[in-house]
Amino acid sequence: MEKVVPIRDSIYLDFLSKFGVGGAHPGGFELTKEILQGERIHAGTRILDAGCGTGQTAAYLASTYEARVIGVDINPIMVEKAKQRMEKNNLPVKIIQGSIEKLPLKGGMFDLILSESVLSFVNKPRALQEIYRLLKPGGRFIANELTVNKKPEEWVENEIKTFYGFDSLPVERDWISLLERIGFKNIKIHSQTTPILQHQATPEFHYSAHIDPKLYAVMNQHFQMIAKYHEILDYRIFSCSK
Repeated sequence: MEKVVPIRDSIYLDFLSKFGVGGAHPGGFELTKEILQGERIHAGTRILDAGCGTGQTAAYLASTYEARVIGVDINPIMVEKAKQRMEKNNLPVKIIQGSIEKLPLKGGMFDLILSESVLSFVNKPRALQEIYRLLKPGGRFIANELTVNKKPEEWVENEIKTFYGFDSLPVERDWISLLERIGFKNIKIHSQTTPILQHQATPEFHYSAHIDPKLYAVMNQHFQMIAKYHEILDYRIFSCSK
């Protein structure tokens, strides 16, 4: 396997991996299923779950649609938990460890690529260029990603970026401009009427055997951050094609 591109430090991502949180993205797993209903997915559709975490979405795609799914995540703990899920449920989903910024996969493989709260943690241009490379001509890309409603003051921006490990806080127009620059077409934005503060259904947990005690406070810190900056932090569902 090619060398994994390191992800920036994030105590929030450490918490997600050790607690094995599934459906941590805005809208949770229920929103994921709702979005997928609008896509033409059938047996044999080739799908990449970019940043698959514990494999909740990847498993659903394989079991519900009989799609041919590959899940990728850079975190080895998440990868192991995703593999355990597939083995337990006897699902033919391939899980690989790697960065969405550079994957050991040939171009033009996928009909559909999903990212759910992934791009904010990586180099966005590199990741989107790789996603574009991996899609078939006419292939679809769907992203559920963090968006800020307005540019915050510098100290607020630094607080948010430090806690989550983000490199930037894009507004909606930033996302659109980046997608257009990479070459994506038919870009659509699906704004959600549910505020980010109310987005979360009860997530899954797949706990690691050993958890640093300080991580138990991170979930509360996350919700405090969302409540504190609910007028700034938001999310969008972007869909587009190659």
